Amino acid sequence: MLNNGIVSYQNNLERILDNLKEGVIAHDVNRRIFFFNQAAEHITGYSKSEVLGQDCHKAMGGPFCGNRCQFCGPQPMAEDKIEYSTYIRTKQGEHRCIEMCVTAMDNENGERVGVLASFRDVTSCLNLQLKAEKIQGFGEIIGNDIRMRDVFQQIRNVARYDYPIHISGETGTGKELVAAAIHYECSRKSGPFVPINCGALPEGLIESELFGHVKGAFTGAVRDKKGRFELADGGTIFLDEVAELSKPVQAKLLRFLQEGEFEKVGGEKTISVDVRVSSATNKDLKQEVRQNRFRDDLYYRLNVIPIHLPPLRERKTDIPLLINHFLTQAGKRYNQPVLGISPEAISRLMAYHWPGNIRELQNAIQYAIVHCKDLRIAPHNLPDEIQAIGACHITTRKGPRMKLDAHATVEALKKAAWNKSKAAKYLGVGRATLYRFLEDNPQLCHQRE
Repeated sequence: MLNNGIVSYQNNLERILDNLKEGVIAHDVNRRIFFFNQAAEHITGYSKSEVLGQDCHKAMGGPFCGNRCQFCGPQPMAEDKIEYSTYIRTKQGEHRCIEMCVTAMDNENGERVGVLASFRDVTSCLNLQLKAEKIQGFGEIIGNDIRMRDVFQQIRNVARYDYPIHISGETGTGKELVAAAIHYECSRKSGPFVPINCGALPEGLIESELFGHVKGAFTGAVRDKKGRFELADGGTIFLDEVAELSKPVQAKLLRFLQEGEFEKVGGEKTISVDVRVSSATNKDLKQEVRQNRFRDDLYYRLNVIPIHLPPLRERKTDIPLLINHFLTQAGKRYNQPVLGISPEAISRLMAYHWPGNIRELQNAIQYAIVHCKDLRIAPHNLPDEIQAIGACHITTRKGPRMKLDAHATVEALKKAAWNKSKAAKYLGVGRATLYRFLEDNPQLCHQRE
């Protein structure tokens, strides 16, 4: 009678778990799956019969937790509960973003006996946010321009894979922020993110900085030293200004990308590390190859996934967002009221061409904060080069000249198949604003494909 009651209780519990909208999976200390509910079947595409009794690292083609539940190593997870987001690949080959909650299971003696994980598919929610244009930034990257939303989508797409990424863009556009965003979205999130500016170090030191050296390798090498690649093991290395590498270092980097191995400077032992490589430059790498300053084989190894960041002058609709972000950031940092900014000051900032991009805008706002004696930034609080923009170059009226630029408008029209109403939504302006801008710039309509 007691056994029948236990069986009935277990059956009812299984029915309850099967009716949840969240997927539930449980495995023992040997990672053998012993529970897999119907929602888990629906989200992953795998049936119970395919996964029960199987190792959770192999049953679905790879570690279901993305190697991040801390139960993957020789020691059981120390925390009782952890939560994170990760990507999985379904049986049908689709990539899904899921939010995971992993809870440790102990027996009555406090001994760890397994893990229970609940998860839900949030892929549709993320896609809806992007389509509804509700995202005004990604991580530390601020923007709602049509090209920046494309960059955000690229970040989500490439985070699922370990392929090398090359980020191009002018100085100050935020290339390191994009590299970091990709790292913290991918399965290597718990590993280190190690940036290095290849153009900031003397040529004689860059090889040692990247690959390390052994004691006595050169004058001043008084001990063995790990390079950035060793420090990035299990994570991501970000090679900024990669075009500045000398040809010998380029050759050593190429070998690492091909074989995953290198030797320290002065060393004979071959070292293998598991590192994702991201790179960036403000130069045209193709032009560098044509000028024989950069190896073409290395170019193709690094440029597997290219991402281009537009300069600020081509995404001026993001300037108000960035201004608000920098003002809010300063208010929190210095524990003071967040300053406002006058329309005239915004107009001058919108009219400026920003050769230094976002970094220059941030400097300009910090300059204005220091020189502002009121609660609102005025034009005379701005740096001299921005104040120097005469009234003849500025319009403070509400209208397309302050909100739109030609390149962004054409890109939006192309994306909307030249439907002006849709293009206006992409640009974040009213239809009348777009119509007036096109009337003032009739040549743009000639670019229709």
